[in-house]
Amino acid sequence: MNWIVILLTALVPLVTGFIWYNPKVFGNAWMQAADMSPDKMKGANMAMIFGLTFILSFFLAMSMQFLTIHQLALNSIVQNQPNFMDQTSEAGSMVKAFMDKYGTNFRTFKHGAFHGALSSIFIVLPVLAINAMFERKSGKYIMINFFYWMLNFIIMGGIICQYA
Repeated sequence: MNWIVILLTALVPLVTGFIWYNPKVFGNAWMQAADMSPDKMKGANMAMIFGLTFILSFFLAMSMQFLTIHQLALNSIVQNQPNFMDQTSEAGSMVKAFMDKYGTNFRTFKHGAFHGALSSIFIVLPVLAINAMFERKSGKYIMINFFYWMLNFIIMGGIICQYA
């Protein structure tokens, strides 16, 4: 696990959010669809919001490993075996041999981006849409937020799959 890559990947939603929700991009449309106004946004503790956003984005970056890196499934299969982390044990030597042969299969940005897109469609979209429907938000609101998160999942998935 590459902690530096995961920490850097956690910055992706902050950077894309700065661009995506800018008034010159989708900011005005989002404010209208979310029933927000500049007055409602005043007085917010932005340090807390950005700090919590980074922490929650870190959780997303961590989870991206399991959505994009197929080799991690092997560890979940053998982790209850004695000394599976010891490469001289039976399970450890099997894991080492497997990783030596297949450890880099499907470890590309493109593959991670693909799984990021799939995850956003099958996880993010349903969650956002269900919440938005109960909050009586419009389809426009759902799409602005969904495509923002889809973009993030694509970028984060690609980075994590390629470099973590």
